[in-house]
Amino acid sequence: MKIGGFQHMNIRCSPRDLPAIEKFYGEVLGLKRGYRPAFPFDGLWLYDGDQPIVHVGAHFPEGSIVKDKHSGSIDHVAFKATGSAEFRARLVRLGVAFEEQNVPNAGYQVFLHDPVGTKLEFNFPISE
Repeated sequence: MKIGGFQHMNIRCSPRDLPAIEKFYGEVLGLKRGYRPAFPFDGLWLYDGDQPIVHVGAHFPEGSIVKDKHSGSIDHVAFKATGSAEFRARLVRLGVAFEEQNVPNAGYQVFLHDPVGTKLEFNFPISE
């Protein structure tokens, strides 16, 4: 077997979190809600073009997800990206809190959290 790349990430939440998650990923990453199979629980799939890269399953009870404290085995999800100046300006305009750093020989990194506490990392080329 050979791994062929990233397919999607799956976020868990309560049904009440769905509007905030859709708004966040739409405004911050430009993802659009699209087709999702008829699973027996609420949720949504968010697309980058024709690829559903963020799956959201809203089958957890209200209050079961602690948003301000790491409680899962995955620390963060990282994306390769370009357009760092535009992205940074968008985060500032939207009032999204983020941390940033330059890593020698690696590039510029931006870290932020979605509405349910999922930590996201964006890696931009050194040239940016």
